[in-house]
Amino acid sequence: MKQSPGFFLLFIFCSLIFQFSNAQENYSPPQLTHPDSWSIILLPDTQTYVKFERNHGILETMTSWISENIDPLNIKMVLCTGDLVEQNELLVPDNKNGNLPSRDQWRAISHAFEKLDGKVPYILAAGNHDFGYKSVENRKTNYSTYFPPHRNWLNAKALRAAGKNIDHMPSVENAAYELVSPQNKKFLFLNLEFAPRDTIIQWAQGVLSEERFKDHTAVVLTHSYLNAKNEHIEKENYPIKDSNYGKAIWEKLVAPSNNVQLVFSGHIGGSNDFRAHTAHKIDRNAAGKKINQITFNAQAMGGGWHGNGGDGWLRIMEFLPDGKTVLITTFSPHFALSPSTQKMSYHKEDFNNFKIQLD
Repeated sequence: MKQSPGFFLLFIFCSLIFQFSNAQENYSPPQLTHPDSWSIILLPDTQTYVKFERNHGILETMTSWISENIDPLNIKMVLCTGDLVEQNELLVPDNKNGNLPSRDQWRAISHAFEKLDGKVPYILAAGNHDFGYKSVENRKTNYSTYFPPHRNWLNAKALRAAGKNIDHMPSVENAAYELVSPQNKKFLFLNLEFAPRDTIIQWAQGVLSEERFKDHTAVVLTHSYLNAKNEHIEKENYPIKDSNYGKAIWEKLVAPSNNVQLVFSGHIGGSNDFRAHTAHKIDRNAAGKKINQITFNAQAMGGGWHGNGGDGWLRIMEFLPDGKTVLITTFSPHFALSPSTQKMSYHKEDFNNFKIQLD
């Protein structure tokens, strides 16, 4: 029996409605797998979000989503891998690698994190683009102007020590923060500047060896550490001379430690290639404890280096109440906003969703 064109149009329309409804039904927002778990949110490099005014909304969606989920996900800390801006001290944008001067880029990242002030502590690494003019031509930075230690009272409450910047003044580009988990497990977070100077490595060694932190699980946050082959970065071609990259940080600070168990970094990437943005390496420290070293970035996802900034990807790290297991999920609040894109809001590859164990 010959069917009319209208029948086929109706069939196609119903099929699309079914698929759309099914996509909506399959989506569920992130939730803890155990009611007593707690979480840390890891944000990748933010520079491509802030260098174009059109991308600011995606970054603010990310921090707003964090704010809305502090209680549902029991978020106790937020980390960012650095390169907060594209250019630290650029007065005139070239309209190719950004259409905003540096002042407005710093204002944009500051405004995004205002949503978390007084709600949750956050630690932001300082990357190579956060120093100098365009990229670490020197060690000068506007970091402390926009992120002084007192702007978020929860940061100030957790702050235990601060290193000295290039002007020999205490500054939180290098700082130590304490966190006690809901299960009373003590954590020490060490924030280290891009390619930290020898004096900063020595300062960090001193903090880790303090008696008051000997039983803490130490976490190192720094910008440049692993490459996409899961190797420690040995050297990079930047004009600064007093510098320690991934391999040196590992050899001088992380490996000799008794209590470092986690290292987080960013920095690496490849246009629209998530594999090139991520790395994971497991080694053991001097005490024989496993050290999970994790690199996460996303800035060239969503259109490359001049795209939307990274499709809104972040990582949810759920710390289970056993004190050992951490579940890592890569999620995009940007895609989760609309029913038409919710099916894309979880990155399903194994390298972006996995489990680690702490000793």
